[in-house]
Amino acid sequence: MTTAEVYVEFATREAHGVSPAYERLSLAVARDEELLALLGTLPPAKRQPNLLFGVVRWLGGPVDDPAAFRDYTVTRWPAIEAQLRTRATQTNEAGRCAVLLPVLAALPQPLALLEVGASAGLCLYPDRYAYRYGEHRVGSGEPVLECAADGLVPPARVPRVVWRAGLDLNPLDVTDPADVAWLDALIWPEHAHRRARLRAAAAIAAADPPLLVRGDLVDDLPALAARAPADATLVVFHTSVLYQVPAPRRDAFVRLVRELPGHWIANEAPTVLRHDALPDPPDEALHNVLALDGTPLAWARGHGQAMTWFA
Repeated sequence: MTTAEVYVEFATREAHGVSPAYERLSLAVARDEELLALLGTLPPAKRQPNLLFGVVRWLGGPVDDPAAFRDYTVTRWPAIEAQLRTRATQTNEAGRCAVLLPVLAALPQPLALLEVGASAGLCLYPDRYAYRYGEHRVGSGEPVLECAADGLVPPARVPRVVWRAGLDLNPLDVTDPADVAWLDALIWPEHAHRRARLRAAAAIAAADPPLLVRGDLVDDLPALAARAPADATLVVFHTSVLYQVPAPRRDAFVRLVRELPGHWIANEAPTVLRHDALPDPPDEALHNVLALDGTPLAWARGHGQAMTWFA
């Protein structure tokens, strides 16, 4: 897929109906030969829309007007390029816990959670958040994670978590204002509710920080998994992470995680982690496939805002 096609797909399948500003920007970039040429000097993984737009926002640039965005990006390209080469999209969307919760609550309790690609670890606290599936509410406190769920009998309670750990090449610290500012920059411009959710989730994590280990998802996963308490169910999980991992390394990870004790929850795009005989997705928007131990269970939107259960 060309860079222009990547931006068109992002506009039509991810941003459409969710972020008008990013939909406009993505389509404008896809038609701009100069911007495409600049992006073409980067490795493919560094050309993605979320990363470019997040870096520009983090640097204080405009993302609400394509012309102003273009002028800013072209004029300040050396500074933008430097950040693109060193940073990664580490969207730490606590809302994703809403699509993980039905699986987590159904596993033998208590749980030892290990998130691959944990960023700042905000998805390691599914037991501390509250949830609303239509009229059905689960848990108490803030933030309340809302999810439009179709075909799902919502769980009656949150899981019991006795150990939580994360693995990331560049773990972020929720007690560091600079790291939180980067997470904020990755939230799409119109999503004030996600900013409020980030602050609430970050406060929970900062009050009881998880074990976050800097490491590789293949080389360092077994040692971290071995630290989980033996009397808890180990659950290795990840959401929208494997697209950043080269295919051979991704395959090695899948082989490894299948051999670990406990369970494996994946929430990835079907082009990234393939499954046989999937039903048609609910609509043309980009959906992840929620899977347990390699068995697909549901379609899920990227920020946890909706899911369609088909298992």
